[in-house]
Amino acid sequence: MTILLLGKNGQVGWELQRALAPLGELIALDRHGRGELCGDLTNPRGLRATIRALKPSVIVNAAAYTAVDRAEEEHELATRINADAPAALAEEARALDALLVHYSTDYVFDGSGDAPWLETDIPGPLNHYGASKLAGERHIQNSGCRHLIFRTSWVYAANGKNFLATMARLMREHEALQVIDDQVGAPTGAELIADVTAHAIRQLGHNESLGGLYHLVAGGETSWHGYASFIAESLQAQDIGIQTTPERIKPIPTSAWPAPAARPLNSRLDTAKLERVFGLTLPHWQQGVARALAERIASSL
Repeated sequence: MTILLLGKNGQVGWELQRALAPLGELIALDRHGRGELCGDLTNPRGLRATIRALKPSVIVNAAAYTAVDRAEEEHELATRINADAPAALAEEARALDALLVHYSTDYVFDGSGDAPWLETDIPGPLNHYGASKLAGERHIQNSGCRHLIFRTSWVYAANGKNFLATMARLMREHEALQVIDDQVGAPTGAELIADVTAHAIRQLGHNESLGGLYHLVAGGETSWHGYASFIAESLQAQDIGIQTTPERIKPIPTSAWPAPAARPLNSRLDTAKLERVFGLTLPHWQQGVARALAERIASSL
């Protein structure tokens, strides 16, 4: 089996290189490509040519435009990467009868209520980033290709730029912080996403009917403030020199932190379908965050 991975150097893409390697021949590309192979999602012609040359059994798209606020100004670029590129990938996957694996986001929902969102709930994105990701989902679903779409949220990894890394840095530099407490979701590790992806691809090899749309997040829920407090508590327990102790993290509402793009307050995603279909038990978010922090501590944060 040949697997084409796009976005190899992103948080999820980096972990996918490890998780997918045992499944077959893995060809991993970033936007710079490799030789004549194109991994640039702004170049649909190059992507099509690459897929036609490699004829992969599985295409995994871990690349995306993720600058949520900037997307409010860069509509065209966000749409090209998050919607138009997946459409091209889906068309090529259908022509080859290949499986397309794609990642989406809780931002396709409007964040109303407090119940976890189901795959069957009607989307209503609040910003252009969410709208572009929803368009990508629909292009794939309407293409008729075999696919797996995983909606996830609050993604982090032990390395790279993310909330966990930012908080660890700020807690060393400042005595007090203000963190939003009225947005609720589940911090989800790139390692977990990659491992579940590999498991699902294996399962589809035995039963193609398992394809479709799934919600994939860690267990439990918290606010950004709760997430930050857990980071502070963990670093404090490890005797890491931080200035911001948990009691010095002030909870603030979203309204106190204005941004160009509106954020959903309710980012909870119901994972019952994923767990039932693939026989999984998703670990609590605190387990993954603690593990990622341990890795950062081992590398001096």
